[in-house]
Amino acid sequence: MMAHHGYALTFTILLAEACGLPLPASIALVIAGAAIAAHTLSAPWVIVAGMLALLVGDSAQFLLGRYAGWALLGFLCRLSMNPETCILRSAESFYKRGKLTLVIAKFIPGINTMAAPLAGSMKMRYWQFVRFDLMGALLYCLAYLTVGYLSRDVLAATLRSFHAAGRSMEIIVIVALIAYAGYHLAQIRRYREYDVVPRVHVPELVARLASADAINVQIADVRSHGYYDIGAERIAGSIRIEPNQLEEEIKHLPKNKDIYLYCT
Repeated sequence: MMAHHGYALTFTILLAEACGLPLPASIALVIAGAAIAAHTLSAPWVIVAGMLALLVGDSAQFLLGRYAGWALLGFLCRLSMNPETCILRSAESFYKRGKLTLVIAKFIPGINTMAAPLAGSMKMRYWQFVRFDLMGALLYCLAYLTVGYLSRDVLAATLRSFHAAGRSMEIIVIVALIAYAGYHLAQIRRYREYDVVPRVHVPELVARLASADAINVQIADVRSHGYYDIGAERIAGSIRIEPNQLEEEIKHLPKNKDIYLYCT
């Protein structure tokens, strides 16, 4: 099958992962690398297929992020195993490493899905995005193809063991998949409490600020990196909290006031 459809399979699986679907692109590249070692596939064409798939998928995510913004990011995070830190981890990576995040993003679970739409939402220039994304795609493809190429004999021995084990190995694989799916669902359920964020309507807050109780209120601007800069306007009387340095920022918050946060 790999000999006849290897390029198409590699392209399809990598495109699906780049579009946010939970498919094992790295495993597909490892298998393709083993096929290259066996002279079943051509290395240059596999690299072209992989990079093209990643660029197409990432470009689609980038453009969706540009025009859908945080609505898309929120949807992608709801599919993740740890929704409450999903966007924050990705934004923090951009905050610390800048555009180089796109080069390493594909190696980091969670950030690999969020990097392209986040770059789009931050209004990065498309051709600048393409340059960094292609570097990341090439690094990603070469890394896993090399692993597959060097481990061809190990993979072949493993496959022979699978065939020898027969029905027992099929049962083990099925049980492992069920266990993984169960763990994934348990994690999603565990973090479901973060789906409900307490909110207040603007008129209600305005009324409180106009009352004698205003002294017990503190408003904080928590807009993420990319939407906030030093010269940005803020609500009068609000303070700035950098969301990528929460542990340090929390130490300086007033303990005797109700704190209202606003973001983008």
